[in-house]
Order: sequence, then structure tokens, then C-alpha cells
Amino acid sequence: MLNKKVIESIAVCGLCGVMAITAVTNSGSTANVSVDKVLANTSLGYDGYAGVTAVLHGYESNLIRTASLSVEKDEEVIVTSSSGSDQEPSVNDTANDAAQENAIQETAAADSVENTAQEPVQQELTPEQQEWQNKIMPNVEESLNVRADANEDSEIVGKLYKGDAAEITGTNGEWTQITSGNVNGYVKTAYCVTGNDALAYAQQTCGYMASVNTDGLRIREEQSEDSKVIKAVEAGTKLPVDSSAETTDGWVAVVCDSSTRFVSSDFVTLSLNTGVGMTIEEEQAKIAAEKAEAEAKAKAEEEAKKEAEKSSAKASSDESSGSSDESSSSSSQNEAVDADADDLTLLAAIIECEAGGESYDCQLAVGAVIINRLNSGSYPDSLHGVIYQRGQFGPASSGKLARKLAGHISSTSYAAAQEALNGSDNTGGALSFNDVGSGKTGLVIGNMVFD
Repeated sequence: MLNKKVIESIAVCGLCGVMAITAVTNSGSTANVSVDKVLANTSLGYDGYAGVTAVLHGYESNLIRTASLSVEKDEEVIVTSSSGSDQEPSVNDTANDAAQENAIQETAAADSVENTAQEPVQQELTPEQQEWQNKIMPNVEESLNVRADANEDSEIVGKLYKGDAAEITGTNGEWTQITSGNVNGYVKTAYCVTGNDALAYAQQTCGYMASVNTDGLRIREEQSEDSKVIKAVEAGTKLPVDSSAETTDGWVAVVCDSSTRFVSSDFVTLSLNTGVGMTIEEEQAKIAAEKAEAEAKAKAEEEAKKEAEKSSAKASSDESSGSSDESSSSSSQNEAVDADADDLTLLAAIIECEAGGESYDCQLAVGAVIINRLNSGSYPDSLHGVIYQRGQFGPASSGKLARKLAGHISSTSYAAAQEALNGSDNTGGALSFNDVGSGKTGLVIGNMVFD
């Protein structure tokens, strides 16, 4: 645009020079008039201007017209690009802007509601859940190795068995550092569950235990203080909780003698029945102890069997020779009681508690009294129930029986228990016994009287 204007300006200046020369040399000549007329009659239409003046006027008009069109075009562009910012908005524009703003706000509100609905609701953790946020359990069928370092080539320092729980002390890639019992090390995280998942797993796999925190807690048949007392247990006793049973406030359902019974919730503490890990040394010691226990039990059962055979042979010999003494004259053979190894151990333990320092016949008599009660129909219908019946056998309520079960039981007591379970009764059907000095009367065997 600037180059064109410069050229046109130069042209105008040139014409002005020509006009000046013509005016000086031909002033007033007829030729000039003819030229002026010719120019005045051309299609340019100079509105009364003639000669060089008309030509100059034409150039000027073209320049002004061109500049005007350029300015108008520029103004149009400026106005168009400036609309909505420099210009005052109209009523319609204001309404449209308001509608658009409302639409944007409604969309944002809808998005906010949708996002809120999609966000998971954060529920407050229960105290038990809070306690389990830093715990881990192996999700395996048997056991999970605990290693000294976070790699599979590291030394195995212990094991977490199914049902064991551990505290998380750190993480290292795919490994979790744990402590459980005396075990400290690393486990592969992929084989474990943690936090709320570990809690749910423990509830499903391990169940709860009710730990008795008072002596003589009564286990009742129903959820009532007027209900029949099945037996009483001492402080420290652990009872499996029957989580499937419906209970009312103040009562806990427990498993006792394979049946669902009830205890007051005021005197028990509930906890998940989880275990703790074992070091390799502890595991080896446990295996050795279990092996020794199994061997001792098998030996005791074998000795009991031999003693029973010897006693039976002696009774037959006495009967055939016509001899009789105070004990053999009262002997009888009843039906054998169906009992498992645990029943045998329990009966042997109570026999040793009551007559551990007495003769074999006296120990057999104690066992016979217990079996006679079991068969009478007037006492509980299980060996466990008879022995733990409230107010009957002192060692059962004092804790002496529990200590004996956890310790050593003599082979003589095992033999007497086995013979009593086989049906031997040298008391003539007695249902009780006392010390000789108690004033009671009955069949005397050793330092005890049976009636």
C-alpha cells in the first residue's frame, strides 16, 4: 500500500511540473483551450475542473477514495474483532450470556453430584478393624516360610502356619517384614492377606475363643441364670465360641462337650483364636515333643491292656479257687464304654489326682465309680460332664486336674482307667468314695471307702 501511494505522489508531482511549464509557455492560447475542453469532456468527469487541474483533481479523488475504502475496511475489521469487549452489550447479548453461564453452572453441578455419587463412602473403622490395620496372615493351606532377608535364596528362620497372625514392621518390594512370636523376618506378600482382609480371613478360618476370667464360671444349658448348670470351669479356661448360635445380651454361646452351651459375657474375654509363628528351633522341638507324647501314649495303652489282662486272669483264678476277699467279692463286669484317647487320658488324670498314692485296686475303684455314674442316668451323659460336674470332684474345680493333664500321668493310672472303661467294677456298683477317716461306711479298699 505504501509503495503505491509513493508512486502516485511522484506522478502528481510530475504533472504539477508539466502544468507549470504549460502555463508559462502557452498562457491564453487556443490550443490550451482545446486541450482543456477535450479533458473536460472525457469520461473521468471532473465536475467543472479542466486541463491539468482536472487531471490532478482526478488523481486526488482516486487517492482519497482509495484511502477511504482502506480506512473503512480496517474499521470493519476492528469493529468485528472488538465486538463483546469494547462495545456495550445489547439486551439480547446479556440474556444469552446469562443463559450460557447458567447452563455451565448446571453442568458443573451435575458433574459434581455424579462424581460424589461415584466416590466410595469412607466408613469409620471399628476398634477391632483398627487393631488389624497393621496385621498380616498367610493365605496358605499349611505354612509359609519366613526368611532372614527379602529374597527367596535367604535363610528360612521360621514359619507362619495357617491361622497364625503377625505384625507388619516394614516392606521391601514384593516382601513384607513381620514379627510374630519369636519369629522376625520376611514373607512373600503375594501369599498373604492384610488389614480388613486379614481380619475377615481370621474370623472365617480361626473363629473366636472365650477366655474365662473368674474361678467357678458356670456353663449353662440355656441363656438364663435359672438354667441347668452343665459344669463350672476355672479362670484361664478357653472355650470355643459358637458364632453361628443366636444369643441375647449378656450371654456368649460356647462349645462344651460337643454341644452349644452359654456363659455370662461379664466373665469372659473374646479374642480371635489366632496363633503365632514358630522359629525353626521351636518347630523341631514341637515335632520331637509330639513324637515322644505319641510314643508314651502308645506305651501306656499297651501297659494298660496288659494290666487289664492280668487283673482279669487273677479274678478268674480267685473265682475258680473259691477264694474271696473284700475287693474281689464285689467285682463285676459291665459293658465297655465307647471312649477315645482323650477320654482315656482324662479318666487316668482324675484317677491319679484322687488316688495317685494308692494301690492299683484302689485306683481301679475310683475309675469304676466314675463309669458307674456315667451309666446310671442320674449324672451327666458324658465322661467329661461327670468329671467336671459342679461340686463333685475337687481336683476338677481347683485346677489340679488341669495341671495333671498338662503334665505327666503314670502308666498305672492309665491301666486302671482302661480297665474301668472296659467294664471292670470292683466296687459292686458304688457311686461315690471318701477317705476312710470321713466316717462313711461301705467297701474299704486301701485308704478309701466306696458306697
